Amino acid sequence: MHPLLEKAQQIKQQLNWSLIFGVSFFLAVVIGLVQITSGVSNWLVENEDAQIKHLTVLGQPKYTEETAIIKAIKHADLSSFFKLNVKHVQQLVQDLPWVESVSVRKQWPDTLQVYVVEHHAVAHWNSDLLLNQNGEAFEAKSNKLSNDLPQLYGPEGSEREAWIAFQQFHEMLKVNNLTLKSLALSERFSWQLWLDNGVRLNLGRKDKAKRVQRFIDVYTRMKKRDDAQIDAIDLRYDTGLAISYKPLQDEQLQNKSKA
Repeated sequence: MHPLLEKAQQIKQQLNWSLIFGVSFFLAVVIGLVQITSGVSNWLVENEDAQIKHLTVLGQPKYTEETAIIKAIKHADLSSFFKLNVKHVQQLVQDLPWVESVSVRKQWPDTLQVYVVEHHAVAHWNSDLLLNQNGEAFEAKSNKLSNDLPQLYGPEGSEREAWIAFQQFHEMLKVNNLTLKSLALSERFSWQLWLDNGVRLNLGRKDKAKRVQRFIDVYTRMKKRDDAQIDAIDLRYDTGLAISYKPLQDEQLQNKSKA
């Protein structure tokens, strides 16, 4: 046989074997997948009645009772482990007052794990709401709340701005042994601060930090009166300030005379 014809015949044989091997491998994969799918389907059918029997609450919530979490979750359909809507459970727990975020995970064969992160209350907002550390308002109540939380006031939508400003002023005053107790932002975005000693600072709408620093610079040099105490300090000036006084109460006058 001619060498070229012989080589062509060899190549043809190799191609046929490659084709046969490829088809065989493909068929084997298909058959394997069918068997696996059938096995999974049968397993699911056998276990379709698996129910949620155990609940694990993680995250150590402080203000949200575990009984409240369980009660909320019971509004979901827990009759089937596989059909349980995890997002629905997540939303049910998320709707609880103190819950900031929650993640839910199913653990075979019958357990539901719920990880709860609560709001960290840092201030009261407009008397009836609370602010968390991100400056977000939420509605919740608890007798476990600290009595030292500051009072912040302002128009809707100004929560974050008010909280950031409070932190800035608090640090400035704290360094100088003064304590900021409350802050208010008016509808016209004019700022007022209240110290724990009863002094009110009127800052106006601009240069807030500069005006607080001006107060700090002169406060220790202000002349103290025996018959009155500082009520408010108006810092809405480019330079200088105005001081208003209020009479001392009888009890305060008696304490002074004894001193």
